[in-house]
Amino acid sequence: MQVFDLSDVKPHEFVRYGLVCIEKMAILGDLCAKECREKMRIMVAGGDGTVGWVLGCLAELHQEGRQPAPPVGIIPLGTGNDLSRSFGWGGSFPFAWKSAIKRSLDRATAGPVCRLDSWQVVISMSEGQVVDAPYSLKATEDCQLDQDLEVEGLLAEKMACYEGVFYNYFSIGMDAQVAYGFHHLRNEKPYLAQGPIANKIIYSGYSCTQGWFLTPCINDPGLRGLKNVIRMHIKKVNCSEWEQIPVPKSVRAIVCLNLHNYGSGRNPWGNPTADYLEKRGFVEAHVDDGLLEIFGLKQGWHASFVMVELISAKHIAQAAAIRLEIRGGEWKDAFLQMDGEPWKQPMSREYSSFVEIRRVPHQSVMISGE
Repeated sequence: MQVFDLSDVKPHEFVRYGLVCIEKMAILGDLCAKECREKMRIMVAGGDGTVGWVLGCLAELHQEGRQPAPPVGIIPLGTGNDLSRSFGWGGSFPFAWKSAIKRSLDRATAGPVCRLDSWQVVISMSEGQVVDAPYSLKATEDCQLDQDLEVEGLLAEKMACYEGVFYNYFSIGMDAQVAYGFHHLRNEKPYLAQGPIANKIIYSGYSCTQGWFLTPCINDPGLRGLKNVIRMHIKKVNCSEWEQIPVPKSVRAIVCLNLHNYGSGRNPWGNPTADYLEKRGFVEAHVDDGLLEIFGLKQGWHASFVMVELISAKHIAQAAAIRLEIRGGEWKDAFLQMDGEPWKQPMSREYSSFVEIRRVPHQSVMISGE
């Protein structure tokens, strides 16, 4: 067993210089290196962001045409730990951590492997707009919009593009706005957030200050709805045609979910009956089915009832690809986030911005902790 401190050895360094070196030795006939590479399993101690970071770096092996990436297990040390919950590793790590680590390593050596879809996000906007992009988004020159769709707003001649990958969820709207404010508050006053429980208390309190629960009377509540600024198209599985999906008037946050867990173990999609699924043209949700579950949150009270699982979220669609056109106007900024990393997206009065989400061709390999 080899342990790496990610503050000293970054995941891409381990992939580039560790795994690739072992592969080269195996190709040259080193039987020990060959056996090590074939049986290797990786355990990541951290939250969803750390796990996603490692998975993203391991994906480089597929892009370079090398051997499949080793399967990954999780020691949950984050706040939400939704990836960990989804694969049976639990939502937190016990206080008796020494014995718990031994049990986790034993499960990792013998646990079955399963697949996880990953999703590429491409953000396109008119050139000149400044985005304080999170770590998960990188600037790119490969920016090609699907020409099959009509644009409701104006399309800029020169576009700036960012791309990234998520494993759990992508969202736009009020939930991302609350997350954005919370992250900035925590960065400015780190002494306020001393652990998962403190984070959740501060997060809940901060959400009350953003108009999530109460829209001021001087404003038209309808203006808060995403319907006013978003046009959505989706592609269903095994279908090449785009289909426009109306955004419900009451929805103030749209979430595209890949896992069963969201917001520290909640299941906002719920467990629809077979009759309901057939009626809506949906299928049972799985993390490797090539589909995202798209749902809406109306306002704070609705979101609260969804989070305590008294009701399900507003089901909108299931999709194999998604395209959002974001139009400027009364709103100067939109708030977006993916896998817990929020950012403020500037909105042009003249030109539309676009979000395209497509499944990455290869899947990540996870170890089941159950």
